[in-house]
Order: sequence, then structure tokens, then C-alpha cells
Amino acid sequence: MKLEPLYAEILAARIIPKVDKGLADRLKLNENHRSLALFTVDMDDVGVTALDEATKRAEVEVAYASSFYAGANNSSGPLSGEFIGILSGPDPDSVISGMNAVEDVVGGEAYFEAVNEEKTHSLYAHVISSTGAFLSKEAGVEKGEALAYLIAPPLEAMYGIDAALKASDVRLAVFYGPPTETNFGGGLLTGSQASCTAAAEAFRESVINIATLPKLK
Repeated sequence: MKLEPLYAEILAARIIPKVDKGLADRLKLNENHRSLALFTVDMDDVGVTALDEATKRAEVEVAYASSFYAGANNSSGPLSGEFIGILSGPDPDSVISGMNAVEDVVGGEAYFEAVNEEKTHSLYAHVISSTGAFLSKEAGVEKGEALAYLIAPPLEAMYGIDAALKASDVRLAVFYGPPTETNFGGGLLTGSQASCTAAAEAFRESVINIATLPKLK
């Protein structure tokens, strides 16, 4: 069953060519990094995926990444969304390149999928063929490994993760027990690209199954 993509949106973005030392110290920046790119986005897992991609395409590191409580529909302001990401680099050009990668990912390379016509029920089953520095560290894998990034509402996530682990030769590297900050759940599964793809499809089908028949007969 093909699901309709739900694309994220960058709500605000800025470049700081030379960050103040006080803020740099608080962010624990690499001593050679003094430029920042900041952005907010309305889907946190897409934002995380975008940050990881930026570390592959540009000379940048992830200086800060945080989801906001309760999700985009309960944000603190019109430009808050549900996630803030900050990239650091040695100069403005590097962080601008990093932001270009972020924009590419948010613009359509990664997306949630709607499980119902109202688009109120969704999942994230994104396969990363080759991890960058950020998600490699998060998952405890070598850079360049494949990951299945699987997220859904609480019960769907738990049922789906179990199905994904049974569907192929993958390992649960990170478990996001519900509720996350945005009241979802899920995990990062590692294995070959083919195994991660099979796991993501099993996860997707499991969520669809629950959406179609929520209760036991």
C-alpha cells in the first residue's frame, strides 16, 4: 500500500558568521569552529536526518539538536515547530553548505507518511543508506553503515519495531521508548541496506495494519 508523503518545512533559519565566545563555550564547540547555522523545522525526525546528511556533505558538526515537548501543534511560537538544529563549522561557507544539505533533505529526501485520509495518523520509515557522523554516534555504529529510522505513535511503534526486527537481519541500535518529547516512539535499526529496507517495510505494514483494525476482535 502506497502512503501519501507528509513533507516537513523549515520555519526559520539564520547564519552566525562568528559566534560569541560565551555561546561557543556553552555549546562546547570544536575550538576551530566559530560559524553556526541554526534552523527550526516542524518534524523532528526529518530534522535529525537532515543534520546527519549535512555532516556528510559539508565540513560541519552538529552543535545542538533538540525536540520540543508535545510536537509542532503545541509549539511555543509560529516559528518554533518541534525541533531546533544547530550546525557548527570553521567558516560561514561551511555552515551554508551544511544548511543546503538540510534544505535538500527537508525539501523532499525524507518525509513522514500519512496512514489515513485525514493525515492525522502518520509514520516515519526512512532508510539511511550511509550514516554521517551524527547518527553514527547516536546509534553506536561506524560511519557509512545503513540504518532504518522507524518512528510512529506509541503502540504502533512498539508493534512495528517487533515486526521490523523479525523481518530481516537487523539489530535495534537505539530504542526510543514512548513517549518521546513529541509523544511518539520507535528506534534506529542497523544492518545491511537490504535488511534495513525490509525492516522499514515490515514496520510500515504493521502500522497500516493497526490503523486499519485498531482493536482486537
